[in-house]
Amino acid sequence: MSETLAESTSPEAEATVGDGPPQSKPSLRARLARWRDAHPVAVRNTRWALNILAALLVLGALLLPNKITNLHLREFLRIPAEAILGAAVMLALPRRPRVAVAVVSGLGLGVMTILNLLDMGFNDYLGRAFNPVLDWELLDDAQSYVADSMGGAVAVGALIGAIALVLLLLAVMTLAMVRLSGLLVQDRQTATRGTLIAATVWVACSALGLQILGTPLAAEHTAALAELQARRVLYTMRDEAEFQKVAKVDAFGNTPGSQLVPDLRGKDMIFTFIESYGRSAVEDPAIAPGVDKTLDTSTAALAKAGFHAKSGWLTSATYGGSSWLGHSTTLSGLWIDNQQRYRTVMASDHLSLTKAFKKTGDWDTVGVMPGIQKGWPEQAYYGLDKVYNAFQLGYRGPKFSWSTMPDQYALEAYQRQIHGKKRDKPLMSEIILTSSHQPWAPIPKMVDWNDLGDGSVFKPIQQAGNKASDIIADPTRSKQEYGKSISYSVTSLTQWLERYGSEDTVLVFLGDHQPIARVSGENASRDVPISIVAKDPKVLAKIASWNWTDGLKPAHNAPVWKMSSFRDRFLTAYGSTPHPSKG
Repeated sequence: MSETLAESTSPEAEATVGDGPPQSKPSLRARLARWRDAHPVAVRNTRWALNILAALLVLGALLLPNKITNLHLREFLRIPAEAILGAAVMLALPRRPRVAVAVVSGLGLGVMTILNLLDMGFNDYLGRAFNPVLDWELLDDAQSYVADSMGGAVAVGALIGAIALVLLLLAVMTLAMVRLSGLLVQDRQTATRGTLIAATVWVACSALGLQILGTPLAAEHTAALAELQARRVLYTMRDEAEFQKVAKVDAFGNTPGSQLVPDLRGKDMIFTFIESYGRSAVEDPAIAPGVDKTLDTSTAALAKAGFHAKSGWLTSATYGGSSWLGHSTTLSGLWIDNQQRYRTVMASDHLSLTKAFKKTGDWDTVGVMPGIQKGWPEQAYYGLDKVYNAFQLGYRGPKFSWSTMPDQYALEAYQRQIHGKKRDKPLMSEIILTSSHQPWAPIPKMVDWNDLGDGSVFKPIQQAGNKASDIIADPTRSKQEYGKSISYSVTSLTQWLERYGSEDTVLVFLGDHQPIARVSGENASRDVPISIVAKDPKVLAKIASWNWTDGLKPAHNAPVWKMSSFRDRFLTAYGSTPHPSKG
């Protein structure tokens, strides 16, 4: 019996059978302690590796620039004043306050790293830094852009990756700071001596102006960037109140409808924005040859049809994106360079150029917005009787990346549903063309106007086109495809005018902003071309004093105006009488 019991008892059961008390499994901490005792060299090496990694992470974050163009090794070979000051504070604090300061500092450094990365992206795409007050809502637009350009799965993956990166940065920076703070106090005397030496070296480098490849060795980089972020917040808060006052002042705010644009009575007015049509398209040596040829060809074709044009330059309020800021700046006569100003204007009574035509009572007003895929309350500000969005133009063909439909189709739908119909009044139209929106892949091609139908004809063109993923990260191909997209948009518009324009058609078309820096280049101008085209010579005679260039291609030295000045100049040129409102 006892032998049977002994044979059937498992090792686990032996813990409960016998003379001694039951034995529990060792805890995780105990097992880790045994492992450390058994592998002292591995433990020592691991600790050193973690210490070095923590130091590199903190130093890298303290010296991280906020522009991609500044990502050079020399930036990370400097001495950060913040590290020296932080070490001095940690050495002076007892344990609990030291850990608390380390946690807060780590979180703060993580936040600054995230803001620097956002600055990099915004500087690269929009030519400006990230605004920590206003720009969070643009991240949703960025996700929509990725979904339209690269697919929904990529957009979801990018979102998950971005969230994971944010959480990882916050966690890793906090752990690194806590680890380094503990390392400092292990030998306070040595750490204090090292901190004093580092401070002395920093002061000497600063006083002597020592540099490495043109970059100062003594750095206070993170403190300067934190101050810059704080100034952006304060500026944004002040700008809101100041701009509200500016928006209430309007040179034509009280002008009766009968005194607005009297010299354009009876004309069909068309205001068209071409996405990303910037100065680079006309003057960059890698882009301009194809676009300039299109402009020259289109100028000649329009002249043959009886149309003539004058062209100049406007300096856009935005760059690389946020097209609505360029649209609103042009049509409101106010400088609208951020989302807060845009919201203020959209909620105001400030007269838009398009609404001026509605105010006369002599025009029907309409908007053609193939890029709009949801409600658009801005319709009221722009004074548009009706707006046709992406779902109201009868298109059944494929999307071309972000663009819901080719420009040629949008213009033909405009002709079929709006412009070509008989009406009692002339028409004032605002049209947004989207085929030249980044990432410029795939790009539509011109087809016979009689074959457009419901847009299904574009399916093989879309399928044979480039993939966005092949173009978006290649600067050379991006330039090439960008130029092709501008040529396509200009050709679509000018051929439409040749085909459907009349003696009373007046076309004003311009770019909303320059393309992103990957295409336009670092430090590119913010200028965009603008042209006015008409058959009636009296229309162009009214702007003779502007000294614009004949034809669709503005000369390099043609006048350059701020985009916000166009509304008042246009209203004045065509006979409008100022009656200011002063708020």
